[in-house]
Amino acid sequence: MSFNQTDCFNLEMAQECISAFSEATGLGTAIVGFDGECYATYGFSCENCKVKNLVHQTTKNAIECDDVHLYGMLQAQRFGGKYIYFCPAGFNFIISPIMSTEGAVAYAKAGPFLMVDQEDYIKYDLLDLLKIPQSKIENIVNLLEPVPYMAPEKVTKLSTLLFMSIGFVNNIKICNDMLKTKNSDEIQGHIGDMLRSLKAQYVEEDVAYPFEKENELISAIIDGNKAEANQLLNDLLGYIFFYSGGKFEVIRARVFELLVLLSRAAVEGGADAEHIFTLNCGYFEEINHLKSIDELCLWLVEIMNNLTDYVFRFTDVKHVDIIRKSVDYIRRNFAKKITLEDVASYVFLSPSYFSKVFKDEMEMNFNAYLNKVRIDKSKQLLMNENIRLVDVSGLVGFEDQSYFSKVFKKLTGVTPGKYKESRGKIKN
Repeated sequence: MSFNQTDCFNLEMAQECISAFSEATGLGTAIVGFDGECYATYGFSCENCKVKNLVHQTTKNAIECDDVHLYGMLQAQRFGGKYIYFCPAGFNFIISPIMSTEGAVAYAKAGPFLMVDQEDYIKYDLLDLLKIPQSKIENIVNLLEPVPYMAPEKVTKLSTLLFMSIGFVNNIKICNDMLKTKNSDEIQGHIGDMLRSLKAQYVEEDVAYPFEKENELISAIIDGNKAEANQLLNDLLGYIFFYSGGKFEVIRARVFELLVLLSRAAVEGGADAEHIFTLNCGYFEEINHLKSIDELCLWLVEIMNNLTDYVFRFTDVKHVDIIRKSVDYIRRNFAKKITLEDVASYVFLSPSYFSKVFKDEMEMNFNAYLNKVRIDKSKQLLMNENIRLVDVSGLVGFEDQSYFSKVFKKLTGVTPGKYKESRGKIKN
């Protein structure tokens, strides 16, 4: 490159970061430019490793460490700003890119180190993989002394630590952009798997749009189950892409429908309706400015995660920990016989005091809330054609079928049978 790379970032700050990292962890560190020029090293780093030279002399294979580190840096950009990899001599490294506003200009790397003990490294890497003659091993063993061992579970945390340290050199926006790229790749990977699955099914049968997954998605958001909600949303996006024929305007219209669905689920789950509707005004404006499917997916997933957070955001609740724990307990155990005394015991309060706190904060008593959770779950089960109507009450924790019907009608306005018959399309 014709420009001076060190003018594009604060080299002094980068040196301070990796020097501290090296002293704290015992790993060698280095700052290397995009063109391979080494600006600084601390501890035992790749730049003073002699094993690679001995391996090269013995095997006659060119070991291009610079190319491998550069590849590691590019992968780190793709995978959220950090990457763990092997060098040609079988040592491990972790790496994080140093960014300017124009992109990566250098990288900070930590290593070499081993994630297996020295004996296994000699047997599997040197003898079996690199075919180093046994007669040369003794010389290499002496060179391995400064190469530390790091437990695999510790290496992941070290990569995060290096990324966070270099984050002081990079600006926050660039770090966030790298994390977004990682998230986008994960979303696209999941959707790609779904598309391949749909294509395989489509050869044999006509695959209908999975409305039941929309119901499951609503339930996951109401429950505040972000992981399941993400999985279901990616599945639905896969279906939408498959049936839209890649037409962006069609996909945007369907994503708009999903946004409405997600918002209503958040409100049903307890989020503040006025706040959600205010957010929606902004979302509806933003969606018109999105120009690619990738942008559209990432945007919708972020919104869904925000909406799911709002479901459990008891910002005005005085006894937030007690309410959160008790609500979580009820939602995990609604199908069993649970009492106010059970939950009070779970949150270490007397039944009478817990009853008062719960009613004050949730604006309904314990039994009313338990019934609401059970009826919400029963509505989902009633949409399943494989579950008999008479079995639903027991599956959601009601011991008496007639009492279940009475509560269901009180909360929904129709009987369970009518609800099932109309496929949930009831008039409120």
